[in-house]
Amino acid sequence: MDISTGTLIMVLCYLFGSGLIIVEAFMPGFGVAGISGAVLEIAAIVLTNQFYGVTWSLIGTLGVIVVIGIAVFLSYRSAMKGRLSKTLVLKDTEASPVTQSSLQEWLNQEGITVTALRPAGFIEIGGKRLNASTSGEFLSKGTPVRVVGAEGDHLVIRKI
Repeated sequence: MDISTGTLIMVLCYLFGSGLIIVEAFMPGFGVAGISGAVLEIAAIVLTNQFYGVTWSLIGTLGVIVVIGIAVFLSYRSAMKGRLSKTLVLKDTEASPVTQSSLQEWLNQEGITVTALRPAGFIEIGGKRLNASTSGEFLSKGTPVRVVGAEGDHLVIRKI
């Protein structure tokens, strides 16, 4: 392989490897993008060593470390304050907690089961998803229910 072809391949490995590592920094876990990026970066460093020597391969390694550091910093900042912090938090699908003080709000309210209750599960009242349980019987999804009390952190319901 001549030096111009090797240099082109080396530069492409650096660029694509860095891009894949940056993409991986914003994805949960360590997957295909991260592994592929690491392999491309290692290939670029080996090619740099073959064509330009140890000094330039060390400079390339330092560049890779800087790119990884920037990617980790940006993903951490995004997870704390940016877009990732808004997308990783469950909001609408969580069940609303029931406290003894909020019991009066739900007592004698009617709703519908959104999961099967065996005997515990979730119900929906007025667009809110709540933890609930029966006194032991099985209720299938879509069953109309009424709140008759509360125990700890969940409502006690009966089939209407």
